[in-house]
Amino acid sequence: MVLLHLRSSGACTGALLMGLCSATLLAGTAALALPTANSAAPASSAPSTATPAAIPAPANAAPDATTPTTTAPGAAAPATTAPTTATPAAPAVQAVVASRIVLRLGKRDIRLERGGKVYGPWPVAIGDARTPTPTGTFQVTNKVVNPIYASTRTGKVTGTVGPNGPLGDRWLGFKTAGPNQFGIHGTPSAWAWTVSSRAAVTNGCVRMFHEHVRKLFELVDVGTPVVITR
Repeated sequence: MVLLHLRSSGACTGALLMGLCSATLLAGTAALALPTANSAAPASSAPSTATPAAIPAPANAAPDATTPTTTAPGAAAPATTAPTTATPAAPAVQAVVASRIVLRLGKRDIRLERGGKVYGPWPVAIGDARTPTPTGTFQVTNKVVNPIYASTRTGKVTGTVGPNGPLGDRWLGFKTAGPNQFGIHGTPSAWAWTVSSRAAVTNGCVRMFHEHVRKLFELVDVGTPVVITR
């Protein structure tokens, strides 16, 4: 629960309640076999004189040794493919856009500096002399659409929310002090004059027109610096 203290009668007094992606190649083989020598050697011619008959060559002579099995000519050696490991893609790095909100109390205006561009300046209503808007460097601590207002003194909750509620329909908190919170918020039509006249009437909060605070809300994130100067 976040509490916000504001003034009444042109300034809100109360609290803000928020309920807050290998294959193997098989080479063919061939065997080269030589025929066996099974024929007998021819007999010698008989001379005119009687001589002993020539001894015939022994039958079934042993064959020559066969040629060992060889790899068929032209066959490629099996290729070995090394397994590949996919390298995960590096996560995309989101560019950080430098930005800050600048509120000048003396001018009673507010602007956003973001990525080399300036949005605004827009008119604001600020704290009165008894309850001034604090100066210094802060940061956006929360963002709320349709904030609900409650009195810090009585605890009474205001039923009206949205553009006609005491805080409008956008809230950007930037500082907490006890039960109260300082913030930049919208302004109902009944109090729009306090913004157009750049009045110092609030209890420290910063009021903006709806169209301006909605644009600011859209362009900033929690953590965006808020620089308030005199």
